[in-house]
Amino acid sequence: MTAQDVSSTRRNDTSTIAEAAGPPSPPAPPGPAPVLTSATREMAKATLVQLELPPPASGQVMIKSGFVRQLDLRPGEVDAVRGRLRAEGTAARAQGTVVPDSLLELLASFERPALLSPPPPPGDFADVSVAALHAFGQAVVDLRRQGAERLDEVRAEGVRAVPSAEVGQGRQALHSAVVAVKALEVNAAVTPIGMLNLERLEMAPAGIERGELIATIPLAPLEETAVTHKEWSVQSKEFTSIVTDSMENTSETGVTDNTELAQSTTSQAQHSNQFNITGTVSGGIPVISGSSSAGFTAQDSRSQSATTSTKHATALTKKASARAKQEHKVTISTKTVTGSEESTTRKLRNPSPTDPVRIDYFSMMRKWRVRLYRHGLRLTYDLVVPEPGASLRKAHKELEDLKSQIGPFQFNVPHYAVTERVLEGESQPHYRVLAERYGAVVPDFPVPPPDPYFNVTADNTDGARIFTPPALDIPKGYWIKNLNLWFASESRTGDFNYNLKVLGSELPEFNEAQGSHGPIDLTTEENGRFLLHATGPVAISFRLVNNRQTWIKVVATLEEAKGQQARTAWQAEVWNALRDAAQTQYYERQQEIATKIAALEEKLASVDTLTLRREESDEVMKCVLRFLLGPDFDFMPQEVIDAFTAAGVDLAHGIGFDGNGLGLSALQWATVRKHEELVRLINQAIEWENVVTFLYSYFWDVPPSWDFVRQIQHPDATRQAFLRAGSARVVLTVRQGWEERWLAFAEGGFKDSDPPVEPDPRYLTIAQEIAAYDSRNYPGIPPANPGRSAVRLEESVYTTAAVAVTPGRPVNIKVESSAGFLVGAHVVIDVADERRIQESQVIIAIPDSTHIVVGALGRPHDGTAAPFPILQPGTKGALIAEWNEYTPSSGVDIALTSNLGTVS
Repeated sequence: MTAQDVSSTRRNDTSTIAEAAGPPSPPAPPGPAPVLTSATREMAKATLVQLELPPPASGQVMIKSGFVRQLDLRPGEVDAVRGRLRAEGTAARAQGTVVPDSLLELLASFERPALLSPPPPPGDFADVSVAALHAFGQAVVDLRRQGAERLDEVRAEGVRAVPSAEVGQGRQALHSAVVAVKALEVNAAVTPIGMLNLERLEMAPAGIERGELIATIPLAPLEETAVTHKEWSVQSKEFTSIVTDSMENTSETGVTDNTELAQSTTSQAQHSNQFNITGTVSGGIPVISGSSSAGFTAQDSRSQSATTSTKHATALTKKASARAKQEHKVTISTKTVTGSEESTTRKLRNPSPTDPVRIDYFSMMRKWRVRLYRHGLRLTYDLVVPEPGASLRKAHKELEDLKSQIGPFQFNVPHYAVTERVLEGESQPHYRVLAERYGAVVPDFPVPPPDPYFNVTADNTDGARIFTPPALDIPKGYWIKNLNLWFASESRTGDFNYNLKVLGSELPEFNEAQGSHGPIDLTTEENGRFLLHATGPVAISFRLVNNRQTWIKVVATLEEAKGQQARTAWQAEVWNALRDAAQTQYYERQQEIATKIAALEEKLASVDTLTLRREESDEVMKCVLRFLLGPDFDFMPQEVIDAFTAAGVDLAHGIGFDGNGLGLSALQWATVRKHEELVRLINQAIEWENVVTFLYSYFWDVPPSWDFVRQIQHPDATRQAFLRAGSARVVLTVRQGWEERWLAFAEGGFKDSDPPVEPDPRYLTIAQEIAAYDSRNYPGIPPANPGRSAVRLEESVYTTAAVAVTPGRPVNIKVESSAGFLVGAHVVIDVADERRIQESQVIIAIPDSTHIVVGALGRPHDGTAAPFPILQPGTKGALIAEWNEYTPSSGVDIALTSNLGTVS
């Protein structure tokens, strides 16, 4: 019955114990566990062996020249440091850090004006003391720090205006010097060369074994119970399986079972890597272990590096296996049969009226054969670079700048800034400048109204009459401050006087034959404050008697009414208009910023993982080149850019050379190829696909950047660690066959000195030994490494010789067995130790089952005391360790009343 049949049919099966489990049968004798080699999983691994040698007295020219270039010396700094060092001469000599004048002259050629010509070659630093360079660098740091502090003091005291650009340049120069000195301290003190053992973990299924007891179902005589089926497979099983998947495994792949050892080991390695406080490892080889050595030694199974690698690999797979067991849970649920059944169940009944029985459920464990192979040895060159993710932080700096602009609206224009005056440097009233800045429509400045007046001639009057001229119109917001009266009049003919009285005022009545008066301020105290602060239409009436040719003029002097100040009201109106416009403008800008933030965050988060790793590898490569060749090294020299421009290349988009011809002259073509040899060396000498990077914490960066760097966030954990790294240790893996040339370049420069600078002899010897060892012991793709110890080698042929042989050609060697050896194949003879007698030769004949003939022998080999090995390498490498691991499976085994004394 299939699972589909069971799920589509709802019934209760009633079986006896004999029907359910059958009579117990004796277990079959265990046979050899089958190993599914066709289902082998592989994982790359490596063991880095750091060589502990004293720093060389000479060489390290790329480190030294890179340090000087990174200082970015400015004009006059060398002379300033010279004076400082002379002042501290006694103390410096006591500490043994004297900077000679010859070094100062060399350093002066790196100041910016001197760099208009080609700088001195790196080889000129071969014999320069690292201590002297460090003392000079520290003096530059102190000099620039004092300069930066002086600029801050000048700005704070207001002695002179210090441009922000000048302050920023000073701080950047100080930052460059601090980083350069720190890098010199690290790189010059550590032995740069080491060894990287290329290894491989192979995990193959090796059978299924009964695991621990999951649950038991005891049945008393004639008792009946039911086992609930909630999960079915192809075969009917009397249990419920509940599998709890790890969120970590689910996030990495949704189709990989978490009981898969290779997947679980990868997860464990990534988990351990993220919690590594000393540094996050990234690069082409996912699993790295470390060791150390005082010099070159054989890297067979007896070596310290092999022991360290084996311990690391076994601990890793055991943790992975334990996590897989913890994350895979199986439960068995049972219930007593009463009434109707709600789910598909199987009833079990003990038919015996006297004997109890017990049904035992066991987990089925998948057995894995784990093998650790070593298949190659590479020379490594070690250096530390500062701020590996500096270029990639630009987008996050832009994101931080955008987010810092998000906030509540603030309008920082005070009311008093709304003025009609034309400020210095402006060509129009300042309130109009503000209106243009915020895009506001504002009312014009209220010009004070002219003083209202009337100037009239009254009609002649015989007797008395009231004369009222046109009313004075006092504008809104203003009132009368002064009211001045002018008049002139005559009386009628005869013995008469004219009379003139301002009605409502306390001004005395005029009674005279003729006269001219004014100005008379009617608003004074003595005149009864007539119409003082009057506003609106103001009518003034006069009482005239016997007047002739009477002329009257009244002028009202105005001022802003209290509580009705027009200028203040105008300021408020303009300020409100400016604020409303600024708020509208602000919210529009906030929307634009929010859109930019969303787009930038999506851009950062939507990059696929492979592209992220490639970008990080490119940045590491760029940092290495910058450090080795200096910050002034141009990836594309200006003369090459000029040649591209002449050829019509679109420099902004990198489009060019798409026609039938290149468009370059012979001279321009030679210029383009000028750096070809250097580029070829750097790209071919290093296995960039196997470069290993140790990312160190943010606090190895300059302190001012700590707060920003440690808060950088990215959805990809590896990219986040890369961005937060304050510095990085980069282990360059030198390609096979390029060991000596790379050391000559890294330690002595690139064809820049005459005669060429030779690298440290100890380094060169180790490089030659590593290359020879790898060539002998790991031929093919990839081969194996023999050893005198009992190391089993996959797909290789191994024998020993118990005789003594001497150099010659050809040489017939008596061996224990020649079975499996092939004519024309390379064999490795003897072991690699301090005697340095191991060699690789070609089989030219196999006379019989106990002899092989090699083309030649270059060294004597004595197997009379202890037989020496002869190995025909295979393709998998040297098997240095083998062990078994177990992971759970979905299978369950059932036993009837098993012996609990033998159950785990």
